[in-house]
Amino acid sequence: MYKKLVRDKIPDIIKANGETPITRILDSEEYKLELEKKLKEEYKEVLEASGESRREELADMIEVME
Repeated sequence: MYKKLVRDKIPDIIKANGETPITRILDSEEYKLELEKKLKEEYKEVLEASGESRREELADMIEVME
């Protein structure tokens, strides 16, 4: 079980693997808090990465900001 934001297609991937995702839509305040947590997570991954991997992590960070 993961209690975190996921990209839109993740539930579809879970379904394709024969599993049942449990999701919910957050209210505005919950969403803001979860976006902040996700941004911190992505930032940590950027700092730990290098080379092409760092570019991919930066792209993930930009996606969260958008």
